[in-house]
Amino acid sequence: MLTLEVEGMTCGHCERAVTKAVQSVDPAAKVAVDRSSGQVAVDSAGDPQAVREAIEAEGYTVR
Repeated sequence: MLTLEVEGMTCGHCERAVTKAVQSVDPAAKVAVDRSSGQVAVDSAGDPQAVREAIEAEGYTVR
């Protein structure tokens, strides 16, 4: 399980964009987004760096 702090998520569209970005790396990934805390939990066999880069490519900052 990978837990990321993602900045800039403000709405449901943001949650879907982050989920879609993660699933572009691993279509079977399970993603739980909590935009109020900025936490994204990812259960994936994908490369963690690729997951980070995919989220950042959507315009979000990953810490």
